Amino acid sequence: MNSIRQAAAASLALAGLALACSAQGQVTLTYSSWVPPTHHLTIWQRNWTAEVEKATSGRVKFQELPKAPAAAPGTFDAVRDGLVDLSYVTASYTPARHILPLMAELPGAGATAEINSVAYSRIHWKHFQKAGEYKGVHLMAVWTHGPGQMFTKKPIKGMADFQNLKIRTGGGIAEAVANALGASAFVKPAPESYELLSSGVADGVFFPFESIGSFKLDKLIQQATLFPGGLYSSAFGFFMNEDKWAKIPRQDQAIIDKFSYEYAARSNGQSWDRADQVGLAALKAANASIMEASAEMVAEAKKRNGPIIEDWIKKASARGVDARAALNEFHEELRKVAAGK
Repeated sequence: MNSIRQAAAASLALAGLALACSAQGQVTLTYSSWVPPTHHLTIWQRNWTAEVEKATSGRVKFQELPKAPAAAPGTFDAVRDGLVDLSYVTASYTPARHILPLMAELPGAGATAEINSVAYSRIHWKHFQKAGEYKGVHLMAVWTHGPGQMFTKKPIKGMADFQNLKIRTGGGIAEAVANALGASAFVKPAPESYELLSSGVADGVFFPFESIGSFKLDKLIQQATLFPGGLYSSAFGFFMNEDKWAKIPRQDQAIIDKFSYEYAARSNGQSWDRADQVGLAALKAANASIMEASAEMVAEAKKRNGPIIEDWIKKASARGVDARAALNEFHEELRKVAAGK
């Protein structure tokens, strides 16, 4: 009888220990998105959290906040300060803090978001992470959107037609390029673009095709003018609050790592590319003109954008990296990724 009682007591003790370990090992993280719930970035992040939950057998759980706790430019600080545990933001919203990611925003990159994202991810983790521009958060991945192009409410036949147009950009390289091409560029968050165009505050926007569909701009745009590799891109960081990362057991940190880095860069790039096709289809359905930039426009844009590239090299070099070498290697990686390597 005593042996039965002892066995039962031991079983209860083991069960209690298992429950305690389970409770201690489970972590719940909040996450948010500053674009609409139907935007592919929101959907991608939702899918990513579901993948991690499944892979960790529910030990790491996620709770989506109904609203971002800060405007898009304040996302980095919101995650660092614990207002939300997990989110993403484009580096062009915080150009004073994030100089190195602007490499991936320079004109003339790859043909798709997947190519650009994977190439940028390889360069970031090899050359840029050590510079500490994401200090204060636990960075998990970087990526870019698709080639950013010129969308206007009026036809553009040559660079002269683009002069002094009011162009909404997200800042950073996009703003610099628009100004270099002769526009009067200004910075506003992407979700405000419909109102800016419909009210006449903006004559056009610099965006990837995805944004035309996501922000329902297809009826407001008369022409898309396409440059090889785009006029710019936007580089994103995907990060977690450091204290919350530290509370995740190491075995689950290792699992999360498998869904981060190049894995996240590639899957997010693929998501952008699918969304770009939706935006392109919407613009075609609206009977907008979709034009390849003339050889003269391409040559003029390359000439005017040269100082922007040199300016980035100078500023990035001040952060302790060989910026010119990193940029050259980035273009090598673009070719490799495009070739399936």
